[in-house]
Amino acid sequence: MYIDAILLVVLLLLVAIFFRRYSSFVLALGIIETFLRIISFIKNNIGLSDVALVLNKYLPDNIFAIIDRYTKGLLNIGLKWLFVIFMCSFLFYITRVFIRKKKI
Repeated sequence: MYIDAILLVVLLLLVAIFFRRYSSFVLALGIIETFLRIISFIKNNIGLSDVALVLNKYLPDNIFAIIDRYTKGLLNIGLKWLFVIFMCSFLFYITRVFIRKKKI
């Protein structure tokens, strides 16, 4: 059903309400996207077909997959471009943290 889209929206709304900063929202979106891609890699490369079936049923491959599943046409294109803008912001914030960090 719409569980994946509802969960994504609720998580992002909670981050936006509690942290109230654009950077927190962008970082949360990047974390969710990274998590989905790692889980996608695991389900595609795991030898257990039962686990892969469950992960395939309940978790999408990435946020683009969620957008493609529930929207069509101009809204789909607009949401994808908005997501790309957020990912560019995510890259900016991660690069800024990396540059400012002197030692690990």
